[in-house]
Amino acid sequence: MLIRAYVSRWSVVSFGNDMASPWSITQAAPRLLCEAMTSLGAEYHFDGDVAVHASAKIEAGATIKGPAIIGPRSFVSASALLRAGVFIDEDCIIGPAVELKTTFMFSGSKAAHLNFIGDSIIGSDVNLEAGSMVANYRNELSDKTIRIVLGDQVIDTGVEKFGALIGDGTRVGANAVIAPGAVLNRDARVPRLGLVDQHPLHMSELSSPKVP
Repeated sequence: MLIRAYVSRWSVVSFGNDMASPWSITQAAPRLLCEAMTSLGAEYHFDGDVAVHASAKIEAGATIKGPAIIGPRSFVSASALLRAGVFIDEDCIIGPAVELKTTFMFSGSKAAHLNFIGDSIIGSDVNLEAGSMVANYRNELSDKTIRIVLGDQVIDTGVEKFGALIGDGTRVGANAVIAPGAVLNRDARVPRLGLVDQHPLHMSELSSPKVP
Protein backbone atom coordinates (compact mmCIF):
# COMPACT_ATOMS: atom_id res chain seq x y z
CA MET A 1 0.00 0.00 0.00
CA LEU A 2 1.61 3.25 -1.15
CA ILE A 3 0.58 6.27 0.91
CA ARG A 4 1.04 8.55 -2.09
CA ALA A 5 -1.81 6.73 -3.86
CA TYR A 6 -4.09 8.30 -1.26
CA VAL A 7 -2.18 11.46 -0.32
CA SER A 8 -0.78 13.40 -3.28
CA ARG A 9 1.57 15.57 -1.20
CA TRP A 10 3.21 12.61 0.48
CA SER A 11 5.98 12.66 -2.12
CA VAL A 12 6.89 16.32 -1.47
CA VAL A 13 7.57 16.18 2.27
CA SER A 14 11.02 15.23 3.51
CA PHE A 15 9.81 12.00 5.10
CA GLY A 16 7.55 11.07 2.18
CA ASN A 17 10.03 8.79 0.44
CA ASP A 18 9.63 6.24 3.20
CA MET A 19 7.93 3.21 1.63
CA ALA A 20 6.74 1.95 4.99
CA SER A 21 3.09 1.22 5.75
CA PRO A 22 0.89 4.01 7.15
CA TRP A 23 0.89 2.39 10.60
CA SER A 24 4.68 2.15 10.56
CA ILE A 25 4.83 5.84 9.72
CA THR A 26 2.60 6.82 12.64
CA GLN A 27 4.59 4.56 14.97
CA ALA A 28 7.75 6.42 13.90
CA ALA A 29 6.21 9.90 13.88
CA PRO A 30 8.32 11.49 16.65
CA ARG A 31 11.57 10.36 15.01
CA LEU A 32 10.47 11.37 11.50
CA LEU A 33 9.42 14.83 12.64
CA CYS A 34 12.62 15.46 14.57
CA GLU A 35 14.60 14.49 11.46
CA ALA A 36 12.43 16.74 9.26
CA MET A 37 13.06 19.71 11.53
CA THR A 38 16.76 19.68 10.69
CA SER A 39 15.95 20.74 7.09
CA LEU A 40 13.39 23.46 7.83
CA GLY A 41 14.22 26.98 6.66
CA ALA A 42 14.71 30.20 8.57
CA GLU A 43 10.99 31.04 8.23
CA TYR A 44 10.27 28.49 10.97
CA HIS A 45 10.46 29.53 14.61
CA PHE A 46 11.50 26.91 17.15
CA ASP A 47 10.36 26.44 20.71
CA GLY A 48 12.13 23.29 21.80
CA ASP A 49 10.87 20.51 19.54
CA VAL A 50 7.97 22.56 18.15
CA ALA A 51 8.53 24.32 14.81
CA VAL A 52 5.99 26.92 13.67
CA HIS A 53 6.10 28.74 10.32
CA ALA A 54 6.17 32.52 10.59
CA SER A 55 2.89 32.81 8.68
CA ALA A 56 1.02 30.29 10.86
CA LYS A 57 -1.27 31.48 13.66
CA ILE A 58 -1.40 29.75 17.01
CA GLU A 59 -4.01 31.22 19.34
CA ALA A 60 -3.30 31.71 23.02
CA GLY A 61 -4.54 28.71 24.95
CA ALA A 62 -3.58 26.11 22.35
CA THR A 63 -1.37 23.31 23.69
CA ILE A 64 1.31 21.87 21.43
CA LYS A 65 3.48 19.10 22.81
CA GLY A 66 6.35 18.28 20.51
CA PRO A 67 7.66 17.08 18.33
CA ALA A 68 5.41 19.09 16.03
CA ILE A 69 5.67 21.04 12.78
CA ILE A 70 3.05 23.68 11.93
CA GLY A 71 3.23 24.76 8.30
CA PRO A 72 2.62 27.99 6.38
CA ARG A 73 -0.68 29.86 6.91
CA SER A 74 -2.11 27.16 9.13
CA PHE A 75 -4.30 28.01 12.12
CA VAL A 76 -4.49 26.32 15.51
CA SER A 77 -7.34 27.50 17.73
CA ALA A 78 -7.34 28.16 21.43
CA SER A 79 -8.15 24.97 23.39
CA ALA A 80 -6.75 22.71 20.65
CA LEU A 81 -4.32 19.99 21.76
CA LEU A 82 -1.57 18.60 19.54
CA ARG A 83 0.62 15.88 21.00
CA ALA A 84 2.93 12.91 20.50
CA GLY A 85 4.18 13.78 17.02
CA VAL A 86 2.04 16.02 14.80
CA PHE A 87 2.68 17.40 11.32
CA ILE A 88 0.41 20.16 10.00
CA ASP A 89 0.99 21.08 6.38
CA GLU A 90 0.13 24.44 4.79
CA ASP A 91 -3.29 26.15 4.99
CA CYS A 92 -4.77 23.74 7.53
CA ILE A 93 -7.31 24.65 10.23
CA ILE A 94 -7.39 23.03 13.67
CA GLY A 95 -10.50 24.31 15.43
CA PRO A 96 -11.56 24.67 19.07
CA ALA A 97 -11.36 21.61 21.33
CA VAL A 98 -9.70 19.49 18.62
CA GLU A 99 -7.15 16.89 19.72
CA LEU A 100 -4.58 15.55 17.27
CA LYS A 101 -2.40 12.71 18.51
CA THR A 102 0.44 11.36 16.33
CA THR A 103 -1.14 12.62 13.11
CA PHE A 104 0.03 13.93 9.74
CA MET A 105 -2.41 16.40 8.14
CA PHE A 106 -1.86 17.76 4.64
CA SER A 107 -2.62 21.00 2.84
CA GLY A 108 -5.99 22.69 3.18
CA SER A 109 -7.48 20.10 5.52
CA LYS A 110 -9.75 21.09 8.39
CA ALA A 111 -10.84 19.63 11.71
CA ALA A 112 -13.70 21.95 12.62
CA HIS A 113 -14.13 21.53 16.36
CA LEU A 114 -14.64 18.86 19.01
CA ASN A 115 -12.72 16.28 16.96
CA PHE A 116 -10.28 13.58 18.02
CA ILE A 117 -7.85 12.22 15.43
CA GLY A 118 -5.36 9.61 16.60
CA ASP A 119 -2.40 7.93 14.87
CA SER A 120 -3.55 8.88 11.38
CA ILE A 121 -2.50 10.25 8.01
CA ILE A 122 -4.98 12.80 6.63
CA GLY A 123 -4.69 13.84 2.98
CA SER A 124 -5.15 17.28 1.44
CA ASP A 125 -8.50 19.11 1.31
CA VAL A 126 -10.09 16.79 3.85
CA ASN A 127 -12.90 18.24 5.98
CA LEU A 128 -13.91 16.66 9.28
CA GLU A 129 -17.11 18.25 10.53
CA ALA A 130 -17.79 18.97 14.18
CA GLY A 131 -17.69 16.04 16.56
CA SER A 132 -16.36 13.51 14.07
CA MET A 133 -13.76 11.14 15.49
CA VAL A 134 -10.93 9.03 14.13
CA ALA A 135 -10.40 6.41 16.83
CA ASN A 136 -7.05 4.67 17.21
CA TYR A 137 -7.51 1.84 19.73
CA ARG A 138 -9.74 -1.27 19.86
CA ASN A 139 -10.92 -0.80 23.41
CA GLU A 140 -13.86 -3.19 22.85
CA LEU A 141 -11.80 -6.22 21.76
CA SER A 142 -9.61 -8.52 23.83
CA ASP A 143 -7.19 -8.82 20.88
CA LYS A 144 -6.39 -5.20 20.19
CA THR A 145 -4.16 -5.69 17.14
CA ILE A 146 -5.42 -3.50 14.31
CA ARG A 147 -6.68 -5.54 11.34
CA ILE A 148 -8.17 -4.09 8.18
CA VAL A 149 -10.37 -5.59 5.47
CA LEU A 150 -9.18 -3.96 2.25
CA GLY A 151 -10.66 -5.36 -0.94
CA ASP A 152 -10.40 -9.15 -0.73
CA GLN A 153 -7.55 -9.22 1.78
CA VAL A 154 -7.19 -8.85 5.53
CA ILE A 155 -4.20 -6.79 6.60
CA ASP A 156 -2.71 -7.53 10.01
CA THR A 157 -0.87 -4.35 10.95
CA GLY A 158 0.91 -5.82 13.96
CA VAL A 159 0.23 -2.63 15.95
CA GLU A 160 -2.35 -1.82 18.57
CA LYS A 161 -2.70 1.86 17.74
CA PHE A 162 -3.61 3.15 14.30
CA GLY A 163 -6.46 5.39 13.24
CA ALA A 164 -6.88 5.87 9.51
CA LEU A 165 -5.32 6.67 6.18
CA ILE A 166 -7.74 9.21 4.68
CA GLY A 167 -7.39 10.12 1.03
CA ASP A 168 -7.37 13.61 -0.46
CA GLY A 169 -10.71 15.38 -0.80
CA THR A 170 -12.59 13.23 1.71
CA ARG A 171 -15.55 14.66 3.64
CA VAL A 172 -16.49 13.30 7.07
CA GLY A 173 -19.84 14.40 8.44
CA ALA A 174 -20.60 15.68 11.92
CA ASN A 175 -20.50 13.11 14.73
CA ALA A 176 -19.30 10.35 12.40
CA VAL A 177 -16.85 7.75 13.73
CA ILE A 178 -13.95 6.28 11.82
CA ALA A 179 -13.09 3.11 13.76
CA PRO A 180 -9.44 2.08 14.27
CA GLY A 181 -7.78 0.75 11.15
CA ALA A 182 -9.58 2.42 8.25
CA VAL A 183 -8.39 3.21 4.73
CA LEU A 184 -10.55 5.74 2.88
CA ASN A 185 -10.07 6.36 -0.83
CA ARG A 186 -9.70 9.84 -2.25
CA ASP A 187 -12.95 11.85 -2.29
CA ALA A 188 -14.69 9.44 0.09
CA ARG A 189 -17.93 10.61 1.73
CA VAL A 190 -18.88 9.62 5.27
CA PRO A 191 -22.39 10.78 6.25
CA ARG A 192 -23.27 12.56 9.46
CA LEU A 193 -23.58 10.04 12.31
CA GLY A 194 -21.95 7.49 10.00
CA LEU A 195 -19.63 4.65 11.03
CA VAL A 196 -16.68 3.32 9.05
CA ASP A 197 -15.35 0.08 10.54
CA GLN A 198 -13.13 -2.15 8.39
CA HIS A 199 -12.18 -4.69 11.07
CA PRO A 200 -12.83 -8.31 9.93
CA LEU A 201 -15.18 -8.98 12.85
CA HIS A 202 -17.32 -6.00 11.97
CA MET A 203 -17.36 -6.85 8.27
CA SER A 204 -18.43 -10.43 9.00
CA GLU A 205 -21.23 -9.18 11.24
CA LEU A 206 -22.51 -7.05 8.37
CA SER A 207 -22.50 -9.97 5.95
CA SER A 208 -23.88 -12.65 8.29
CA PRO A 209 -27.63 -13.26 8.58
CA LYS A 210 -29.20 -12.31 11.90
CA VAL A 211 -30.56 -15.24 13.82
CA PRO A 212 -33.38 -14.44 16.28
